[in-house]
Amino acid sequence: MYSIIIPCYNSSHTIRKVVETTIEEMDKLDRGEYEFVLVDDCSPDGGATVAELLSLVRDYDCVRVAELAKNAGQHNAVMAGLNLAKGDVFIAMDDDMQTHPSQLKYLLDEFDKGYDIVYGYYPEKKHSKFRNFGSFVNYMTVRILLKKPKDLKTSSFWVIRKFVRDYAIQYKSAYTHLQGLFLRTTRNISSVPIQHFEREYGSSNYTLKKLLKLWSNILGFSIVPLQLATILGYFFSLIGIIGAVGVVIQKLIRPMTYIGWPSMMVAICFFSGLNLLFMGLIGEYVGRIFLGMSNNPQYVVRSVHEHEKVKETENGSQHAVQSKKVIQDKGVET
Repeated sequence: MYSIIIPCYNSSHTIRKVVETTIEEMDKLDRGEYEFVLVDDCSPDGGATVAELLSLVRDYDCVRVAELAKNAGQHNAVMAGLNLAKGDVFIAMDDDMQTHPSQLKYLLDEFDKGYDIVYGYYPEKKHSKFRNFGSFVNYMTVRILLKKPKDLKTSSFWVIRKFVRDYAIQYKSAYTHLQGLFLRTTRNISSVPIQHFEREYGSSNYTLKKLLKLWSNILGFSIVPLQLATILGYFFSLIGIIGAVGVVIQKLIRPMTYIGWPSMMVAICFFSGLNLLFMGLIGEYVGRIFLGMSNNPQYVVRSVHEHEKVKETENGSQHAVQSKKVIQDKGVET
């Protein structure tokens, strides 16, 4: 079974079209049984997104909805969906029709070649220049910090196998970075070019603050910044020693040389700033360890909604299992 996970945020105008178009595409591809796990990330739209999600639950028995009690962020919302999904193959999509269902065939065809993870990537993005620049910075950072293969391109549109999901949901920290989790699991990963569609309604919900917060989650999957701090510490210590030797030699050669106060203050400010920078970096790691030990949750599910037919089927199955157990306890074969 295919589990299609869609984090939803202010998506009352687009989510029905996303679901219905995906249903049409999955049926056309004859991909068998599928389910949708729609996760409302506490949308601040007065309940409009939740109302639309509940109407989808009533209309389609393949749709389940999870309401989060507070905003957890896109990656944590996807983690909530991964925990609730019941399939064997897991697909993640966006709620705004930019990760268009018509492109599913390319991901699934590549996935059928035996890869554990397949990403769709966009040769040409329909984002603003600011978002494209942010994506480039994120790409370079992930390459350096997470040792991502140079030819691997990623996006929020991907397909993974069950064992990858099973490993990913073991991660309980609130600082989730899905790409970091996936790269920890397997290197049998591929990516295929797909078309990036225009957003059908509204604008991106990502602000600079949210983008920086998501980017900073990479710190939980790499110690390269700490190693960089050590290397720079050695480098600047060496520069300081060479500079001190140079000053002594110059003073011996030219006793009247005046050592300037401004240059000294510049040096003090520079190295003090450098010390504070890396102390803050180390503090970030220590702080995340503290928050992890205090069990700060990834997400909090307020409620889960399912179609009545699904509830009745599941309840019937539970009653059948309970009846069978009673008969076995009495020593009667079933």
